[in-house]
Amino acid sequence: MGQARRRGSFEQRQAELWTQYGVKPLTPERYNAYVAWTRTPIASFLGEELEFFSSSDEVLVGVILLDTTDRDFAFVTLGRDEKGRFRAIDCSASLTRTEARHLLFASIKRHGDSRSAVFPQGDADDKAGVDLFQATAPRDKLHPSFKLLNEGDHWIPAKSIMSEMMRHFRDVDGNFVEQFQTTGFDSRIWELYLYAALLELGLFVEKPNPAPDFCVKSGRKQVFIEAVTVNPSAGEPKVEPSKEGLMRSPEEILELLKGKAPIKFGSALYSKLNRKKPYWELDDVKGKPLVFAIADFHESQSMTWTSPALLQYLYGVSHDFVRDEAGQLVISPIKLEAFEFEGKKIPAGFFLLPGSENVSAILFSSSGTLSKFNRMGRLAGFGLANQHIFRWGLHHKHDLNSALPEPFLHDVRQGITTETWAEGLSMFHNPQARHPVDHRIFPSIAHHRYVDGQIESLLPDFHPYTSYTWNLLAVDDETFEKTRKEFESGINAQPVDT
Repeated sequence: MGQARRRGSFEQRQAELWTQYGVKPLTPERYNAYVAWTRTPIASFLGEELEFFSSSDEVLVGVILLDTTDRDFAFVTLGRDEKGRFRAIDCSASLTRTEARHLLFASIKRHGDSRSAVFPQGDADDKAGVDLFQATAPRDKLHPSFKLLNEGDHWIPAKSIMSEMMRHFRDVDGNFVEQFQTTGFDSRIWELYLYAALLELGLFVEKPNPAPDFCVKSGRKQVFIEAVTVNPSAGEPKVEPSKEGLMRSPEEILELLKGKAPIKFGSALYSKLNRKKPYWELDDVKGKPLVFAIADFHESQSMTWTSPALLQYLYGVSHDFVRDEAGQLVISPIKLEAFEFEGKKIPAGFFLLPGSENVSAILFSSSGTLSKFNRMGRLAGFGLANQHIFRWGLHHKHDLNSALPEPFLHDVRQGITTETWAEGLSMFHNPQARHPVDHRIFPSIAHHRYVDGQIESLLPDFHPYTSYTWNLLAVDDETFEKTRKEFESGINAQPVDT
């Protein structure tokens, strides 16, 4: 009883202190939504972030850190600069934890009392900062997914977190916004996803000019990354959903994995491999690892089922499994020669093609979609109070005697589930690579290698293979009926996404 009273008394004093200084605690996810794009990768080597706070209106944010060298504490206060980016405006070190808290709270109150919403840093003329959501084309030219994102309440979490990250984004080509809003929505979403995941992995991320899309650095090591998307073919008929909301039956998927899916991956990668001016001949890229990062958008929900085809196409092998007399799993590789579909035929084995030795690895995720941004935004606390997001999927089962993944179901809510940007990323290493990628540059993702005729995989504790996201708003009967009629007429449809 006494212990409960002391705990209650501490929490009461803490709440009173927050009220006195006009601060409130932030979750790590909320803090990262604001600051992940500002934080330098070397920060994790200097200090461990422990506590997160903001002013009551979130004009200012702050963090308490443990100095990993001296084992004392520090604080940093951040405010928005001329372009709306959160950057450091006050800090102090060599403190006790209590001192750090009080000085942070005082700093937030002092800067908050100034009524300033902008804290200039003197570099407002740099090229960072993109407004994704100011429409640049007539409405009938806008991509349907962009219109949903920009206008639909279901997508406020995604729009909110994108708005924060784009304050830091550099549009090297000058056409990012136009393509994002019109014909290139999927490919630009994939680039934004990669940008977020690479930053989260602790890498210095740069946008080379003119190509490839990214240069990442870890210490003295550099890797260049070109984003690739699998897109619909011209004139390809649109796949309509079943009554269950799914686009393809299991029987259809098994058949398409034999031919169409690997050919789609092959077409996208082959075009990059045979670029008129090869990436590996660019001055900055010469002698450095080059990675193609690919995602599949060739039809709705295709990213939920095509990943097995990528592995088969890259290495030219599939796998069969049986159980021996003792019930133990025995996996056998099967050599593949080619893939065929509707009269088109391509050889199996991208890493066996002439010139492919210049491609160090293929990076892949089935999760680099709009729904990923919505989930991450929701976990950061963005969205409406009546919004509910659920994610169902299959993840790797860490059991050497298991041939199948395990299902999972997540209620996407602060304090209930966690998710990272890099979750679900896989890197397939080229056994013939002229400049191999050091897997340590990309920690916490899955790595796959072809060794002695077998695929060897190093997988994180939680590695999803595929998932579906249900994005729901709880409404009254009148609103529900209105929305139902709009959905049936094709207006404001909210598709099940990945």
